Amino acid sequence: MAIQHPYLLFLGDAGDPLAAKTAQGIAHWRPEWCVGQLRLEGCKADLGLTDMTLEDAAAAGAKTLVVGVANRGGVISEAWMGLLESALILGFDLAAGLHNRLADVPSLAAIAAQHNRRLFDVRHPNRSFEVGNGRKRSGKRLLTVGTDCSVGKMYTSLALEREMRARGMKAELRATGQTGILIAGSGISVDAVVADFISGAIEWLSPANEPDHWDLIEGQGSLFHASFAGVSLGLLHGAQADALVLCHEPTRRHMRGLPEYPVPELTVCIEANLAAARLTNPAARFVGVSVNTSHMAADEAEPLLRHIERHLNLPAVDAFKDGVAPILDRLD
Repeated sequence: MAIQHPYLLFLGDAGDPLAAKTAQGIAHWRPEWCVGQLRLEGCKADLGLTDMTLEDAAAAGAKTLVVGVANRGGVISEAWMGLLESALILGFDLAAGLHNRLADVPSLAAIAAQHNRRLFDVRHPNRSFEVGNGRKRSGKRLLTVGTDCSVGKMYTSLALEREMRARGMKAELRATGQTGILIAGSGISVDAVVADFISGAIEWLSPANEPDHWDLIEGQGSLFHASFAGVSLGLLHGAQADALVLCHEPTRRHMRGLPEYPVPELTVCIEANLAAARLTNPAARFVGVSVNTSHMAADEAEPLLRHIERHLNLPAVDAFKDGVAPILDRLD
């Protein structure tokens, strides 16, 4: 799916800023795509963008109304319906990463068809894929992997893309989750792909390219997370990655949502990911570690990063605070 921008970010009646984290990610990484925000009465989230009506945003050139807020259960709220219908009539496409599909709402589907507008349900792939074949393809690929889920793989992938482009390198984010898709403007929500086709979907997402072109493939889950390891493995095989970056949150005491599963040691995680990655690319190697130190004091974070560097002989950075330049310096 390829979503037209500029965007108008819809925050709905978000109960707190965290409920609008999808919109926050878009506004942070693609501010040039965002003409403003639209909030309903009582909304507790604010991205610092200009508050607009649908009419204001249409006049400013917005092409897609992005539902950047998630409620409990990820459903399309009845309180939003009138506005979503009006957006289609005014000429907007709609995009959302909710579990509830826009296309499954009869009134939205009918209005979209009548006005020749598109509905993007980014959590749900809109095409089929072949099974993976593992054949070598041209171009270069970097995949972010994690000790756990929700440790910064998307953020690190985006930071790497930004730094590569600043250096004049050919680079493109290949998004594999709903927020990443809305930031990139295209991609595959890989956790919704049938298991047999995950590696094939990633081969399709990151096809053969110019020899010096880098695809930055957004990782998902962790090989050590009992709930999501299957998706992580499919990504490793389909990515055929030349370079891997390990993402880690050092204050975790157990895997997210699984108190009985400890977070793996970094060396163990590296070895397991390399073993899986080298099935389809025997030359795969780690080039750095991205450490989310947001829950640590500065006088704790810096010594930890230096310890990881000495222990693993890899650059260790907090991608948010420090950037990712030392990691890119390790690439050929």
